[in-house]
Amino acid sequence: MALLLLFNQRDRWSYEELATHTEIPDKDLMRAVQSLAVGKVTQRILVKENKGKEILPADTFIVNDGFTSKHYRVKIQTVAARGETDPERKETRCKVDEDRKHEIEAAIVRIMKARKTMDHNQLVGECIQQLRHRFVPAPAAIKKRIEGLIERDYLARSDSDRKVYHYVA
Repeated sequence: MALLLLFNQRDRWSYEELATHTEIPDKDLMRAVQSLAVGKVTQRILVKENKGKEILPADTFIVNDGFTSKHYRVKIQTVAARGETDPERKETRCKVDEDRKHEIEAAIVRIMKARKTMDHNQLVGECIQQLRHRFVPAPAAIKKRIEGLIERDYLARSDSDRKVYHYVA
């Protein structure tokens, strides 16, 4: 909306001028301008002087005088945002995995606190059952968290059967 209001002041605006006057972050401004100028042909409120889908800082925009709509309210579909880049995706994955580690450990401790002694397969199954409403943890991740809890003396392996764990209060 702020973009369109600028066209009440002047007929022609460059992308750089729109960026400086609106102070909208570049990523958001790019999406908004693309939606208004490069979207569907029937929804182009702005006309980009040089053709092409990419918007460059030197591109100039004018109001599309030929735009008409029989609707009182006009809905402009926004252009889909580009996905995360590889480094961003890896960083996000690391943060999610770190958060999940704590949730898995908390579930294991809750289960073991209630049961005191439990077989490995039962513990993994119960842990998956308890966490499935949030995410489905991999059995390997649960095993790593169990090992971590054993190292930190929250759990202990049974002397007679290595697959049985005891909760250490």
